[in-house]
Amino acid sequence: MAAALLSTASFAQNTWNVDKAHSHFTFTITHLAVSDVDGSFKDFDATIVASKPDFSDAKVTFVAKTTSVNTGADQRDAHLKSPDFFDVAKYPALSFTSTSIKPGKTGHYTVTGNLTLGAVTKPATFDLWYRGTITNPMSKAPDAGFSVSGTINRSDYNFGSKFGSPMLSDEVTFKASGEFAKAN
Repeated sequence: MAAALLSTASFAQNTWNVDKAHSHFTFTITHLAVSDVDGSFKDFDATIVASKPDFSDAKVTFVAKTTSVNTGADQRDAHLKSPDFFDVAKYPALSFTSTSIKPGKTGHYTVTGNLTLGAVTKPATFDLWYRGTITNPMSKAPDAGFSVSGTINRSDYNFGSKFGSPMLSDEVTFKASGEFAKAN
């Protein structure tokens, strides 16, 4: 009976919520083919659900509020929020929901899912690095660390279509890193 209980407990689904104070979501695009411009989203949420301790069966969901885009330049941020780009009045969020995860080298995975940017939802693939799980010294609860990176072509999402290359590169690189607290 004890073995059956341990077996059930080890395969229980666990939910992990992002600790926003110790996480970030950034992007980089090239301007005029000579300069990289970085930005971030200040308001986002992410959840990981997994039953395996190595997160090899993880399901990832991520949502960022497009109104929180920040590049450090108020005029550029206002333009990014306009219908030329994010159209925040019509599309207040961008989102990603994973559909599969495949292992790579130890702790590294390829995660594929549906990325929604504006009116377009398409499959996107990102590299996920599971950095480990520790006991948080403050909360005494488990925290897991992850980094995600990848590149999309903005033309696939009809994003900023008035501004072709070399004005803005088609490729946009995303990077996110953060801590996730175990919810259950």
